[in-house]
Amino acid sequence: MKLVIQRVTQSKVVVSNKTIGQIKKGYLVLVGFKVGDTSEKVTKMAEKLINLRIMADKNKKMNLSLADTKGELLLISQFTLYADTSSRRPGFTKSAKPELAKKLFNQFVNKCKNSGIKVQTGEFGAYMKVEIDNDGPVTIILEN
Repeated sequence: MKLVIQRVTQSKVVVSNKTIGQIKKGYLVLVGFKVGDTSEKVTKMAEKLINLRIMADKNKKMNLSLADTKGELLLISQFTLYADTSSRRPGFTKSAKPELAKKLFNQFVNKCKNSGIKVQTGEFGAYMKVEIDNDGPVTIILEN
């Protein structure tokens, strides 16, 4: 499982010219699953994400979590995070099959929501346009 976390001042996701998810200050997170990922990894990564201290404190130090700042999450499923780029055309055999990835993504969303954080999502499997106002910029990659 891989998370690409971008700290944002705002972000939104659009499908078919309709905004389906939008947040203010918080994290836009691209979420990818690989073959062999499990529900246990989902739980561990959700806890890590929620408690990660990359929000700025009053001294502009990365010292606060989403909970500390009442930040929000925009979660976007992204199978291309596990692209094999050893040739000119990326391959995706390392990415989890859609059925498993959707199940794990939904579990991840629910774990994050259960933490009390406001969570918005994209649409699994859809073509999406994502707008990001990166804050910092701060981009962190977590992989398990």
